[in-house]
Amino acid sequence: MQKDTYNTIAGISEGVYTEKRSKFIAIALPVCTVEEVKSYLEEYQKKYYDARHVCYAYMLGAERVTFRANDNGEPSGTAGRPILGQINSNELTDILIIVVRYFGGIKLGTSGLIVAYKAAAAEAIANASIIEKTVDENVTVVFEYPFMNEIMRIVKEEGPAIIEQSYDMDCLLTLRIRKSFMPKLQERLKKVETTRIVEPESAK
Repeated sequence: MQKDTYNTIAGISEGVYTEKRSKFIAIALPVCTVEEVKSYLEEYQKKYYDARHVCYAYMLGAERVTFRANDNGEPSGTAGRPILGQINSNELTDILIIVVRYFGGIKLGTSGLIVAYKAAAAEAIANASIIEKTVDENVTVVFEYPFMNEIMRIVKEEGPAIIEQSYDMDCLLTLRIRKSFMPKLQERLKKVETTRIVEPESAK
């Protein structure tokens, strides 16, 4: 069966790592879209305008296929990739980790940088509250009013969230439920006379 849960963080957390007077401040943030990522990057680049580097990595979506790592002027592969590596090794998604570096005057070298960015990101994750979320889907069902009680009984027994409802000539309900529970819900709804199902779609 396809996995329908994923792990993310509940809120913002921070971690700090210092090496040879260089200070690395890591901020882990829960995000759902690239727009959110951009907005946070803008905010933190302004906040830490006096820092030498503001590097980051993010991972989005339950399938964990949308991601990016950025070195922001550090030698290639020494910042963004180690941060992303920590996101991957903790199997997290819908997360952005920004690591701000204040240069301490002593160069750390390639391996030193990799260790520092990795350690700062790991610290932010260690301080985060990790939560499991379900992959949910929406389904819209259209039916005639006399079948309302029957439909509502199914809703009560299967436990989807009601996202939208309207009762005109036809009644319309949009329901949200965990992906693995969707087939059973649809099957039961289809058995009710006059019911029309609009195909499910992924819901964040």
